[in-house]
Amino acid sequence: MEHCTSCKKSITNDTGTTRFNCPNCGKEEIIRCRHCREIASKYKCSQCGFEGPN
Repeated sequence: MEHCTSCKKSITNDTGTTRFNCPNCGKEEIIRCRHCREIASKYKCSQCGFEGPN
């Protein structure tokens, strides 16, 4: 089961989610649910400590 990196909510069958590699190190996949994207909730890469969105 996959979860939003910010709020830890399950994203299974959730529309409006996105996934991308960390913009700093590219090692970790960041997963964001629709709600966290809309409110620009912070996320943090566990590999390098990068925090976004900027």
